Order: sequence, then structure tokens, then C-alpha cells
Amino acid sequence: MLMAVLATARAEDKTLSVQVREAPVRASPAFIGRIVADLSYGDRVQATEQKAAWVKVAAAGGVSGWVHQSALTEKRIVIGAGSADVATGASSGELALAGKGFNSDVEAQFKAQNRDIDFTPVNRMERARITQEEMTAFLKEGGIGRTTEGGAQ
Repeated sequence: MLMAVLATARAEDKTLSVQVREAPVRASPAFIGRIVADLSYGDRVQATEQKAAWVKVAAAGGVSGWVHQSALTEKRIVIGAGSADVATGASSGELALAGKGFNSDVEAQFKAQNRDIDFTPVNRMERARITQEEMTAFLKEGGIGRTTEGGAQ
């Protein structure tokens, strides 16, 4: 209980920056939570609460909701006119893979060592985009719902 209180206290009144190209703001602290807004690379937010790996944020324009902590940093990101910062921003998927030791150099080395593998299906999957409505319908059809902790059951 004390740890939960301390985690919440640490998150309060902390200004953070979005460190990925696009960070969905969700109504609940879960990847299956409804998306209420999107934040962009460099956007500044005020952390007001934390539950496990989710941070409740308040942003410009009255935006409020939950963002996964992997999309946020304490560093201030400054984007100047004509800057290459936006072009080099990592997606949340790229950030997750980098955390596991996977990057473009590792991918290139793997492809060079496995020239007989056809990566066309993988490339096609990487380009696939699923809307929030499609995800919600899929979860509903499969009988998947949220637990009280915000995860799936």
C-alpha cells in the first residue's frame, strides 16, 4: 500500500515529454482502453497519477487520460523549425524493440545472415493499421473485457 502511495506521489506535479511519434491517451490505464486523444513527439504533459506502468496526464487543450510510461520521458524535448527531431522520433513499437536489444543494425545483420527468408509477410504486418473501432469490435466478439486493474481478462 505504501509503495502505491509513493508511486502516485512521485508522479504528481511532474512535467514530462512525449518521446514517441504518437502516443495515444486512453480513458483507462490499459492498452485496450478507449483512445480519447493522441499526443505527438515533444508534447509536454503534467503527470497527476501513476498506476503500475501507466501515467495519468493532463495536456494542452484539456486533454486528460492515461499514457504508457514507455512513451514519456523526463527530458525536455525541444523541436525547432526545420529540425530533424520529428523525423528521427521513435515509434512506441520501435522503442519497445530497442529496449529488448533490437534495432535496425540487428535487423540488417539478421537479414544478411538469413538471405533465404522471405520477409514480405512481416513487412505487410508492420504496415497494417487497426482502428480503435476494429480493436473494440474484436475484443467484444472474443469476450475479452477489462479487469479492475485495467488489463484484459
